[in-house]
Amino acid sequence: MARFRPINVTVAGFFLLQTIFLILIYSRHTVLPDTETKTEKVHLLILSSWRSGSSFIGQIFSQHPDVFYLMEPAWHVWMSMFQNNAKVLHMAVRDLIRSVFLCDMSVFDAYIPNKKNVSELFQWAVSRALCSYPACSHFDREAITNETVCKIICKHNPFSKIEESCNTYSHIVLKEVRFFDLKVLYPLLTDPSLNLKIIHLVRDPRAVAKSREQAMKYLTRDNGIVLNTNGTKIDDIRYDVMREICQSHAQMYETAMDKAPSFLKGRYMLVRYEDVVRDPLREINQMYEFANLKLTAKLKNWFYNITHGVGPGTKKEEFQTTSRNAVNVSQAWRKDLSFQKIQKIQTICKSEMNLLGYQFIDSEKERKDMSMDFVLPKRNYQFSWLPNKEKK
Repeated sequence: MARFRPINVTVAGFFLLQTIFLILIYSRHTVLPDTETKTEKVHLLILSSWRSGSSFIGQIFSQHPDVFYLMEPAWHVWMSMFQNNAKVLHMAVRDLIRSVFLCDMSVFDAYIPNKKNVSELFQWAVSRALCSYPACSHFDREAITNETVCKIICKHNPFSKIEESCNTYSHIVLKEVRFFDLKVLYPLLTDPSLNLKIIHLVRDPRAVAKSREQAMKYLTRDNGIVLNTNGTKIDDIRYDVMREICQSHAQMYETAMDKAPSFLKGRYMLVRYEDVVRDPLREINQMYEFANLKLTAKLKNWFYNITHGVGPGTKKEEFQTTSRNAVNVSQAWRKDLSFQKIQKIQTICKSEMNLLGYQFIDSEKERKDMSMDFVLPKRNYQFSWLPNKEKK
């Protein structure tokens, strides 16, 4: 018959203490499924075209304390490989965007080989994150930063601060004007290492055309890439680039509307610049909700000031939004573009205008009558991936 020996009290006590120690260690590294509080990083791409108000929309996100923002990092790809066309450069741009979303700034080695300072990055100073801690100690993380001051104080900070700063944020937001096909982004939307969402910003092509005329000398290199001129800079006096822009916006919107795969569900949001002009707080709230961001009192006050031309660095006529002048602001191009130019733009951008709610001007009389509004009210868009009960 087997006999059991009594366990030594000291040994039993040792095993008990060891068990308690292991439980404590395990509990520090494990969260039960029903109490899990893991937060996933959000990667947001503001997808637009030149002169469509994307810089302002970018600032709406850049000034949020939870956001690391960069404006058009793919500029470096286009300037380094300008003898190629936009479609050829899509892959290089996409690869760069992916790396930046993952805070891997070594991707810039190919485009800025001797990078030393943060100021070597295109439009770095419009990023609040690069003007505040840990990238720069001058501004607090919660502060509304000033681009002019940032350029003076923070420009000599090492390039490595970009990656260091990026890794401390829950939201990575990039603004790009160098994608012309939504399908190019599918690999990023299905990439398990990314949590990508897309805000597709559009603007009345007639307003875009007028704004492009004012900035023509700054767009000649980009125009050449869009039109595949083998590196030659050109003016867009015939609106050939406008044709490409309008076609790409229409195709991207149609893809999201009717041909979208299931993985696009909840990851695409269409925003019209005119709607932001007319009711900025409503639109900003909707964009923040889409991006899982909360609107702070400080940001709300800043939005009011900047959209009403109040405070340093703003121009009153640049972005007025009161109800009495919203139509005039969003359609100011009608005073500057001739009826002949308007007709031409309407012809080449017919598909985009019909899809996005921009009505045609049919006469010189209509062009001059500022009481007439040629932007249809905002509507709820019926995306193919929405269940029927959500379509309105």
